[in-house]
Amino acid sequence: MNDLLSREKLIAFETDIADCFNAAMIKAPVHLYHGNELQMIRIFKRVQPADWVFCSWRSHYQCLLKGVPGDQLKQDILDGRSISLCYPEYNIFSSAIVGGNIPIATGMALDIKRKGGVSHVWCFVGDMTSETGTFYENHKYAVLHDLPVTYIIEDNGKSVCTETLRVWNLEKLTYSKKGVKKIICYKYKTRYPHAGAGKRIQF
Repeated sequence: MNDLLSREKLIAFETDIADCFNAAMIKAPVHLYHGNELQMIRIFKRVQPADWVFCSWRSHYQCLLKGVPGDQLKQDILDGRSISLCYPEYNIFSSAIVGGNIPIATGMALDIKRKGGVSHVWCFVGDMTSETGTFYENHKYAVLHDLPVTYIIEDNGKSVCTETLRVWNLEKLTYSKKGVKKIICYKYKTRYPHAGAGKRIQF
């Protein structure tokens, strides 16, 4: 993508959403990013306008970097759609279901290959989701059929309020090793909790 937003603009947008949430202006869950702006910008330098982006419930940065106007995105979040942001006109979809975006992304990649298309699919998942059976099966299928898809594992070290590695008794994520086909895995540390912006809100 050309004309990518800067790190500062991404942070400013998410800070604004956090302030709105803490002011009880958003009567639905929000899941916020922080600390991975440079990684996201690097990834989106490879994302083309015709590519498809599939996200989980945390997708504000992807929407902005894929071209969704900030004002439109903010209004949709204020309207309670933060965890299910979908913009077909920008080829970006989100799912609030754990792993719900993965088989759809894989299916889209299969469709592109069957039709001889040139678009690529980018599928974002969290570290805990990357340890699920759904992820294993879809990644295996995509590799063996050489589908045009890249799965991005965003490792913030936790799932809701648990530690991913501790849950599975792992020393490192299964797909964290460099060189795994069709996978990008990066670590980051966020200042926000799993959901919300740090305050207990009364509506």
